Amino acid sequence: MQLSSEALPRHLTSGLKPLYVVYGDALLLVTEAADSIRSAARQAGFNERNILIAEQHFKWDELRNAAQSLSLFSSRRVIDLRIPSGKPGIEGGQALQDYTAQINDDVLTLITLPKIDWSAQKSLWFSTLAQHAVMICADDIPRKQLPKWLAGRLERQAQSTDLATLDFLADRSEGNLIAAFQEIQKLSLLFPPGTLSFEQVKESVMDVARYDIFKLSEAMLAGDTVRYSHILQGLQAEGTATVLILWALTEEIRTVGKLLQALQHGNTTRDALRELRVRKEKLTLTENASRRLSFSSIERAISHAARLDKIIKGLKTGDVWDELLQLGLRLTKP
Repeated sequence: MQLSSEALPRHLTSGLKPLYVVYGDALLLVTEAADSIRSAARQAGFNERNILIAEQHFKWDELRNAAQSLSLFSSRRVIDLRIPSGKPGIEGGQALQDYTAQINDDVLTLITLPKIDWSAQKSLWFSTLAQHAVMICADDIPRKQLPKWLAGRLERQAQSTDLATLDFLADRSEGNLIAAFQEIQKLSLLFPPGTLSFEQVKESVMDVARYDIFKLSEAMLAGDTVRYSHILQGLQAEGTATVLILWALTEEIRTVGKLLQALQHGNTTRDALRELRVRKEKLTLTENASRRLSFSSIERAISHAARLDKIIKGLKTGDVWDELLQLGLRLTKP
């Protein structure tokens, strides 16, 4: 069974399953999901908890032994297994497969993992867990879904606001979900239940966005001029190395160029994207960018990037940050 972290609370009210796996790169959502499962387990009479952390040199026999050695004072317990690397290795993978075959109702097992890439998700140990466990994906909230998530968090504290204000909140907290959650909690302390105005939110919310060069390239691919400019300003304020920004942008520009070339030679979009090894989360963005941009515009952008590279290296004069903005505007404008 696959659940989102937001759907987990409702699931827990209908009864517990013996095996849960929480995985993802959003620390807040992973922590909340794991805490919810542990709390529900305590209420259901699982009074003991064994915490196992599968780091280097971890003995996987401990997992099997923990489930089998019940206390004299409690017949039900929680096995809390944490795999920080997300890579149990050959021995660990086999141990997890063997463990799932011996699940019993007196032991509730909670396994927490970081974000699992597509290749690891196809591994036998992960596939086995997916067949037997309730899987809770707790990945970071994409920018487009962030306003809805913020609205849901406001609703939990009997507050609401309009879409424009939610977008403002999303811009100020993008890439920093924990800080966004803290800002939402702060609103509950500052204002009573009800509808919040834009002015109230603006005066109380700090700019807590964690700017990311990869989110900048996503904004460029999406043709989102406002978001591109906002993220670039944040990167400049944080002193991010311009050579890294240029590298990230150039990689995406070249990928779109190669996709356009492949399409001109008669390849299908699906085959070309697979050949270029475009990551799953960027498939739609890259495909849409190829429909929006021409090959000549890509060529001009690559020439612009080459000139920018010389400016960064001191071989030409110019304002690096302004040139980065102009490069983005070249590819985000309709």
